Amino acid sequence: MEIGIDSFAMLLPEPDTGRLQSAVDRMESVLSEVELADQVGLDVFGMGEHHRANALDSAPAVILAAAAARTKSIRLTSAVAVLSASDPVRLFQEFATLDLISRGRAEIVVGRGSSVEAYPLFGFDLRDYDALFAEKLDLLIKIREQPNIKWQGRFRPAINGEGVFPRPHQTRLPIWLGVGGTPESFIRAGTLGLPLMVAIIGGSFERFLPLVELYRRAWLASGHPAENQRVGVHALGFVGETDEAAKKAFFPGWFQMFTDAGRERGWPPPTQAQFEHMCGPGGAFLVGSPQTVAAKISHVSSTLGGIARITFQMSTASLDAEAMHRSIELLGTNVAPLVRGQPRE
Repeated sequence: MEIGIDSFAMLLPEPDTGRLQSAVDRMESVLSEVELADQVGLDVFGMGEHHRANALDSAPAVILAAAAARTKSIRLTSAVAVLSASDPVRLFQEFATLDLISRGRAEIVVGRGSSVEAYPLFGFDLRDYDALFAEKLDLLIKIREQPNIKWQGRFRPAINGEGVFPRPHQTRLPIWLGVGGTPESFIRAGTLGLPLMVAIIGGSFERFLPLVELYRRAWLASGHPAENQRVGVHALGFVGETDEAAKKAFFPGWFQMFTDAGRERGWPPPTQAQFEHMCGPGGAFLVGSPQTVAAKISHVSSTLGGIARITFQMSTASLDAEAMHRSIELLGTNVAPLVRGQPRE
């Protein structure tokens, strides 16, 4: 199983003063985090995409290219690229370039985006939410297979054999489909033969099993080899020396982020009781000591019929740089060996 972290390069207010972090300092901390993740042997680092006032990750490929220059082995991916509001040609060019810079470590996770601010920003109608994604995913897959294609759609000018360059270092640039809870998205990934990345940020892991089974059935019905299926999980997580230390470091940023999100989306404010439940055995947070987190990862994999990758969203704790770095260290040096059945050094 591959283990990694996903980052949102967000500016969070300090709980006591309400003062925002410096954008320059936050960007440096993101790059130091991926550098450390590479050093401790984690497998993958993902960068989100947002287009709001407190976000620094509107151009994830640029951040990942900077990370490529500071790392050696870790794979670098979007998490997720909002394909519906992007030009698939330009997105492919960006990540093919990243693949060259990183000597074959680039991947793309594409999705429709749970935050919709990119749609009006780039002139797209939210009523075309699904049609945009289906068309652009079709184009992205086609230009991955060959540089010169003929293609015509509704939302982008036609392509009449013009070449799409550069080509990546890898023979086939990996493209994952990032999904939330829409059954049609799971079926789409299986039908197209794409690896699946499931974002689970609340509730329980068990409720996603029927959806993952839809993916697997669609995969087999479309004639793809069963052994090539790949299911990944993206979840909120944080590792501390003890369960209480992990929760103490993670809670303030989580509370702030979901309070802000609730105001935007009409959710009720989060509570300490909710947080404690989500960190418990029945919740979908991977927060705790190395032993607690490793056991929960094993539970996730067993529950969903085996997963190939799990990534931790721990950016909400970024205000505590020391705790953040310690979490990454523990994830690589303690949790990963426990999950993989390897002895600790």
